[in-house]
Amino acid sequence: MDRRLLLTALGCWPAGRLLAQEGQPGPRHKISAAQLHEALSARFPVRAGMRGLLEAEISAPSLHLRPTHNQLGAMLLAQVGGAQLRQAQSGELDVVFALRYEPADQTLRAHRLEILALRVAGLPQETAQTLQLVLPALAREAVGEFVLHRFTRRELGLADTMGFEPERIEVVEDGLVIWFGPKPRR
Repeated sequence: MDRRLLLTALGCWPAGRLLAQEGQPGPRHKISAAQLHEALSARFPVRAGMRGLLEAEISAPSLHLRPTHNQLGAMLLAQVGGAQLRQAQSGELDVVFALRYEPADQTLRAHRLEILALRVAGLPQETAQTLQLVLPALAREAVGEFVLHRFTRRELGLADTMGFEPERIEVVEDGLVIWFGPKPRR
């Protein structure tokens, strides 16, 4: 009888440690800022626009973690050219993304791109106003929703066995913390 109890306790020990981490409910997984930057950089450069009229090439040089807003941000470089511009112009877009877990393919996705600021130096006033109106829509169309992290079997294995799945995403100073919660009954 005592042997069965000991074997049961030993079998549950890894799950108990996972559930008891720092007094927080449920297990968690951390994704570093370096991993996020690599995933973001892989998504760029992208091209958008209407051929000949207005074209933009957008690249992502930097990632910004915004823990107070629970969002990821990026400063994107935009190279803009077209009929209204005599020569191609460089500018910067400051954007933020919301985050969500997609259970169908077990990915963490950036979505709901929001443009915070657009800076293009040396443009005539009317061209700058046109870009202010058009470039954010082009950026949303070109960037859209994209995968930031694809969970491996190893990352989800124990939590899945225990009946957990990613539930809450928290942006912290050095990356993301994914909190797991009970799977909904389907």
